[in-house]
Order: sequence, then C-alpha cells, then structure tokens
Amino acid sequence: MQIGVEMSLYPLRADYIPTIQAFIDQLNADTRLRVVTNSMSTQVFGDYDVIFELLHREVRVTFEATDKAVLVMKLLGPLGEDGG
Repeated sequence: MQIGVEMSLYPLRADYIPTIQAFIDQLNADTRLRVVTNSMSTQVFGDYDVIFELLHREVRVTFEATDKAVLVMKLLGPLGEDGG
C-alpha cells in the first residue's frame, strides 16, 4: 500500500538545524522513497512498510541524539500506485 507522510521536526535546542538535516538526509538515503522538503515540512511517499520501518529506526536515532524534540506527522493513504 502506497502512503504519504508529512513531517515537521522540532528539536528543542538552540542548534536545531543539524538535527533536522540529519533526519532529512536519512530519509533521502532510501531510494525506494520519494522525499519532498520545503521550509515547513518534509513529505515522504512510498510503501507503507518501508516508510514505517525507516521511521521506526530514524525517529529513535533522532530522539536519542537530542535532549528533547517534537515530531508532528500527518498520514495520507492509501495512494494510487503512481503515488497520487
């Protein structure tokens, strides 16, 4: 099943950009996903299981690397096979 996830990450620290960039870089590293980033959020499109496997791992890494962070997610699904 194809889905879309829109995410906004808010590390609660003064130097928040490196944490956000590392998270986005890990999303982009998985070539099975389509990742769209803008100034407000990052959108990820792909297979449900692939997305949640990646999020399961990378959210943990992000939360362990920072004192506190908020991750806001919106889920859209199911999408057509073409991702739309």
